[in-house]
Amino acid sequence: MGRCDDALGDHSDVSVSPRHGRSTSPVDDRRTTCDDATLVELALAQSPLLLAVYDTQLRIRRMDSAVRRLLALGDGDLRGQRLADLLPGNPTVEGITQQLRRVMETGESERHENVARAPGDSRERAWAASISPIKDAAGRVQGILTAGFDISEQYRARERLALLNEASSRIGSTLDVTRTAQELAELAVPDYSDWVSVDLLDSVYHGGDPTPGQPTGPVALRRVAHQAAVAGRPAVVVELGQVETYPQFSPPARCLVTGRPILHRPTDPEMARWVADNPLRAAAAYDHEFHSVMFVPLRARGSILGVAVFARHAHLDPFTQDDLLLAEELGARAAVAIDNARHYTREHAVALTLQRSLLPQRLPVQAAVDVASRYRPAGSELGVGGDWFDVIPLSGARVALVVGDVVGHGVHAAATMGRLRTAVRTLADGELPPEELLTRLDDVVTRLAVEEGLAADATTEDIDATSDIGATCLYAVYDPVSRRCSLARAGHPPPALVTPDGTVTFLDVPAGPPLGLGGLPFEAIELTLPVGSLLVLYTDGLVESRDRDIDDGLHDLCRLLATPAPSLDAACDTVLDGLLPSHPNDDAALLIARTHGLDDSQVVSWELPAEPAVVARSRAQTGDQLAAWGLDELAFTTELVVSELVTNAIRHGRGPIELRLIRTSTLTCEVSDASGGAPHLRRAHAFDEDGRGLLLVAQLTKRWGSRHTADGKTIWAEQSLPPTHPMRDR
Repeated sequence: MGRCDDALGDHSDVSVSPRHGRSTSPVDDRRTTCDDATLVELALAQSPLLLAVYDTQLRIRRMDSAVRRLLALGDGDLRGQRLADLLPGNPTVEGITQQLRRVMETGESERHENVARAPGDSRERAWAASISPIKDAAGRVQGILTAGFDISEQYRARERLALLNEASSRIGSTLDVTRTAQELAELAVPDYSDWVSVDLLDSVYHGGDPTPGQPTGPVALRRVAHQAAVAGRPAVVVELGQVETYPQFSPPARCLVTGRPILHRPTDPEMARWVADNPLRAAAAYDHEFHSVMFVPLRARGSILGVAVFARHAHLDPFTQDDLLLAEELGARAAVAIDNARHYTREHAVALTLQRSLLPQRLPVQAAVDVASRYRPAGSELGVGGDWFDVIPLSGARVALVVGDVVGHGVHAAATMGRLRTAVRTLADGELPPEELLTRLDDVVTRLAVEEGLAADATTEDIDATSDIGATCLYAVYDPVSRRCSLARAGHPPPALVTPDGTVTFLDVPAGPPLGLGGLPFEAIELTLPVGSLLVLYTDGLVESRDRDIDDGLHDLCRLLATPAPSLDAACDTVLDGLLPSHPNDDAALLIARTHGLDDSQVVSWELPAEPAVVARSRAQTGDQLAAWGLDELAFTTELVVSELVTNAIRHGRGPIELRLIRTSTLTCEVSDASGGAPHLRRAHAFDEDGRGLLLVAQLTKRWGSRHTADGKTIWAEQSLPPTHPMRDR
């Protein structure tokens, strides 16, 4: 070994450098000089690098003490020995040997990073290593130099950053509270933690607001997610969906109260007391030797929503303060996503409640068709839409069938749907033909868009066809007396018709523009339907989605409708189950109607000349028909109504005149003439000879009205059947 000499001397005199013209004095500090061998030995012993030298046979020629300690090779002489012989079967040594051999063969340096636990180390570390050939002057490889550096801290810092980056894309992929919590658990296991559980306040789980203020006393939390590195280990103490009450002294409760993350070892008094309080928890902690646990509050927008628990037992390294900071950041990101999902859950529930309240609660009883309907709300983050359907009884035993779809989702779409459904019912009371009704409804949608724009401080010029309010609609009117059906649609999918022989076709109804564009015409078609036909109306959510083209959806709908079903309800279920998942991307409405026809036993009509003498004859014919129907109780009132309506037609209308009686669940009296003038009620004065007819009709009947026809107009009045009549409830 070399020698270090003391180079210190007592140099008190001062010398002047003649060349530079300035004074110099001896250095005051103590210096030592070592020979080269000693200096190299000290450098190897104190180097932050782990150094080793191998010859061409991969035998050890030099290895510093740090490498010896990591490989647990002791202090003996290792020169001439191979690592593979010293540590046989060790995977880390086998990897090093392969790298040494490759560098020896190629003569090229290699640099790499790896994570491993050395035989002489108690923890897993990250290493950056350089393996370089030692060459002579001729370039021949004479040995290999390896140098390693512990980069564990840098490596773990990169891991934490990578985990945070991954959290941005993986947590909050849906607006479902439970799924979002599970995404946090799946992200952290197994690379970061061996066990993760997420508990939420019960009010948060159901979409409500957290209880204001800090909790006092025991805290009730609902388990919404957990994940283990090995399935079933440890045994679950709190099942998913179960509400667990945590005592005030427990770490989860303290975490909620303080709003700060907590890092515990099992031996900490608070932790030990809480674990011992539950035998199942104590057994799990003992069996799996948990050595480090973190409790992290889920805080979002100033409110604490719950607690996430991270635990390690398979990881040898305990959690550190840096890990606690990382867990707090993960919890904050998850909490924001959970809070968003909570708000969505609440809004979705409100919208769904509003939507269902605005849809028909019970379809009306009428004679024209049997009907069945279904509505399935969207289950995606888009939320409830504005799909609706309706069945509207009309005069003359006719019925209107409506299906519509409002653009957009959420409470706004549901509210708009309710307004349009009310508008359709109001317009239907005016007995408008389908194309005319859609034209009026188009004006309603345009006005709604203007009103919303003005409410948002926009000018009328800013409101155009690109408004947020838009809708599609299909409106059909079926007459069971003539078996004629008139249909028109505004940007809506075509209806399907299933004839009694099972043939399925889509009716070629002119599409028309969607509602809200304004100024464009609508066209209707009219066709005769065989009795027992199925008229199928639906919204586009039934046949079109992000994963299915509308043509494929229509083909599948046709196939499902061709399958015989024992009832209309069964047919609806077959169609929905065959076309939609349980939580579709868009909501869907379906309305199926089976047509009926009224025969001569329910309908009677007479052609009347426009002569005053015909009034008495029409009264007599009416009385005879009511007696044949067993409706003598209604004879007096009905004869009076017939007298007034026929008299009005003779005085104010034009011939020919037709009187028709229709018996369904009500008794309808209709008088038609060729005049287009609409009647109206007016108040007659004391000495007026006329003006009381329609007022009398209105007072004597259940309801009355008029409708325009292609040849003129029809005035009608309805009466309820006697309570004992067998047709009353049909």
